[in-house]
Amino acid sequence: MACFSRVISFSVLFLLVALACEARVLLQSPGFVQTRNTQFILNGSPFFFNGFNSYWMMKVAADPSERSKVSDVFSQAAAARLSVCRTWAFNDGGSQALQISPGVYDESVFQGLDFVIEEARKNGVRLILSLSNNYKDFGGRPQYVSWARNAGALVNSDDDFYTNEVIKGYYKNHVKKVLTRINTITRVAYKDDPTIMAWELINEPRCQVDYSGKTLNGWIQEMASFVKSIDSNHLLTVGMEGFYGDSMPEKKAINPGYQVGTDFISNHLIKEIDFTTIHAYPDIWLSGKDDSSQMDFMQRWLTSHLTDSETIIKKPMIFSEFGKSSKDPGYSLSARDSFLNAVYTNIYNSARSGGVGGGLVWQVMADGMQSYDDGYEIVLSQNPSTSSLITQQSNKMIALDHV
Repeated sequence: MACFSRVISFSVLFLLVALACEARVLLQSPGFVQTRNTQFILNGSPFFFNGFNSYWMMKVAADPSERSKVSDVFSQAAAARLSVCRTWAFNDGGSQALQISPGVYDESVFQGLDFVIEEARKNGVRLILSLSNNYKDFGGRPQYVSWARNAGALVNSDDDFYTNEVIKGYYKNHVKKVLTRINTITRVAYKDDPTIMAWELINEPRCQVDYSGKTLNGWIQEMASFVKSIDSNHLLTVGMEGFYGDSMPEKKAINPGYQVGTDFISNHLIKEIDFTTIHAYPDIWLSGKDDSSQMDFMQRWLTSHLTDSETIIKKPMIFSEFGKSSKDPGYSLSARDSFLNAVYTNIYNSARSGGVGGGLVWQVMADGMQSYDDGYEIVLSQNPSTSSLITQQSNKMIALDHV
């Protein structure tokens, strides 16, 4: 009997240890976010979310003495039940560059990105990582073109980023470097890490030499196929603002009076692109218009793109940038909260039909980051009314997971 008891005790102990190990594995390896028709899916169930942009995280985390700012934002975001963060996985040339020159990387900056990914995981936040920029900030297209010109390539403008073989080679090398990176903290390759929800080819691509969207379409097809050849686990998007192009000319009336060389329809119809995105800054795009006119535009912009995502493109959508600047004429905190509340209401109502996964406000920052202020910054710990509004939206979106 005593021997039998010891056997039972050992069996129970073994089972408990096995279950504990399994629990740790599950904690460290949540499922990859996927798509099914016009919905995001996580572990077989619908995945709705409220999220935020914090583009600066890698650069700040490159300095270990500043990493508490990243930790603070993720901790505050988790408290507000924000579950998706969009941030940069690039910094090309210039100050604290990740990519110092083509193919040459600063390991300390990469370790900053390692830290960002691990802090996101610890706080239950998934990441959308952007791989390049349309603008000169953090290098972007202008830096790639400058590198190519200095190497003797014949380039005329920043738009050669999309067609020049040397530049495309630089970009592909960066993509491969990031996707195959082994995190020095977790020892998991980025391409195998479910903390990362999606890759984004480039933040807000534009092409001035071809407003039709066709030049950009060729680049997206080539680069999307390249990304998927390395990483079949993660979702992929372009990073677009939502401007319409020539594939459906009647849609161009929805644009705020101009085109930027993208085509929301054709660019997102590419098979390897998994979901659509839109950005909206009516305070910039329609500067001079009153708040009512800007909000009317916002609602038309969201409704049009949601309809197109559902019925033409047949993929889910993320409203991945929006905000209201403190630099706007007549700005007040209550005006910003009113704007965010209206946007959140539109996102929630749209999500109830299943087409929108969530929204990502621009942008959340930590205390003591005044040098990064752009007018849109939100410090959750210092803005209780805005933080409360954001938390309410998070709770409403999460509740849709169970409807």
